[in-house]
Amino acid sequence: MGGVSTQGRDPGLQPERTRLAWRRTTLSSTVAAVLAVRTALHAGVSAAGLAVCALCCALWLGFLWVAHDRIRTLASGPRPAALAPRHATAAVLCAVAMAVCAAVLVV
Repeated sequence: MGGVSTQGRDPGLQPERTRLAWRRTTLSSTVAAVLAVRTALHAGVSAAGLAVCALCCALWLGFLWVAHDRIRTLASGPRPAALAPRHATAAVLCAVAMAVCAAVLVV
C-alpha cells in the first residue's frame, strides 16, 4: 500500500547534499575567477582591468574561505550547526560581486 514510510529519514543525506552543493558552487566560482583572469589578460593589460581582476580573485578567495568553513562544519558530525547569517551574507555578497566584476571585464 502506498503510504508514508514509518522509518525516519537518514540525517546523513542532507548534510552530504549540502556539502556537494558547496563544492559545485566553489567549482563554478573558480571557473568564473579563472575566466575573469583570462579575459583581463587577453584583452590587453590595463590598470582598470588588473584592478577588477584582482578584486575578482579576492572575492573568490573570500567565497572559498566561507565554503571551506561550511564544508568542514558539515563533516564535523551527524547534526551540523546551522549556517551563520554573517557567513551566508558573505557568501552571497562574494558571489554577486564576483559576477558583477566578471561582467565588467566582459563588457
